[in-house]
Amino acid sequence: MGGKYRITGDKYPRMRPPRRRGRLVVVVVACGAVLGVGGWGTLQLIDVFTGGGGTASAAGSKAGCTTKASPAAAASPAVLPAPAQITVNVFNATTRGGLAKTTADELKKRGFKIGQVGNASNEYDKKVPGAGVLLGPAASLNTSLPVLATQLTTAERRTDAARTGPAIDLIIGNAFTALTAQPEATRALTALTAPHPAATATTKKHC
Repeated sequence: MGGKYRITGDKYPRMRPPRRRGRLVVVVVACGAVLGVGGWGTLQLIDVFTGGGGTASAAGSKAGCTTKASPAAAASPAVLPAPAQITVNVFNATTRGGLAKTTADELKKRGFKIGQVGNASNEYDKKVPGAGVLLGPAASLNTSLPVLATQLTTAERRTDAARTGPAIDLIIGNAFTALTAQPEATRALTALTAPHPAATATTKKHC
């Protein structure tokens, strides 16, 4: 080349297009975003098919969850004795004669065992204003006393810790007219001794 300028030496500049670093950065960021979204979607699918983020236990509950059992219904009451297993002493605390014997005979027809029959002791004689008093040992409170009470539903129930033996007393009071009618007493006895099914406990999970 002529003129004012000359190229000297054996090395010549190479004509290359300028590098586009911005485009490269955009491509890298886009690829990273695609990979991230794909990985997140995969984790969600795994979570759906495995039942959640916790590790399932052998019982099927998730780790990190607490299981609370609701209380079951109250247990069935203790088995009550049958009338044939209950010995009843019948005492008359009124001024009317013959009540102890007639009442004892009726209770015997209804299946109860009869023990002593006679007048009430001084502690109760002419001192029972109601229909009667059912008196037994402490152990009879929820066993034999409720069974006998089905035969005279208006009677008062009492226990005496000093009493020994399983027999219970029926002390006839001034308001007594007769035992509860047998059909009604039988229904009450059936309802009292009927078994009650135990309720099933339920569980709740809190995660």
